[in-house]
Amino acid sequence: MYRLDRNIGIAHNHETDPYKDYWQKQTLEDRLKAANYLNSVAYNFPLENPPSMDRTFFAMRKNG
Repeated sequence: MYRLDRNIGIAHNHETDPYKDYWQKQTLEDRLKAANYLNSVAYNFPLENPPSMDRTFFAMRKNG
């Protein structure tokens, strides 16, 4: 399982990122799993039960 290291406080750009090589070696599936985990931590929802999109929030208009 992934763990969020909250002790890291240095901002990096894409050229000097020390984790760039690590993440480029990971498979697309592993990167998406990590991104999903970080979203669940940031928005406080369980990994097994992500929130569904509220489709009533958006309205569609017909052109013409």
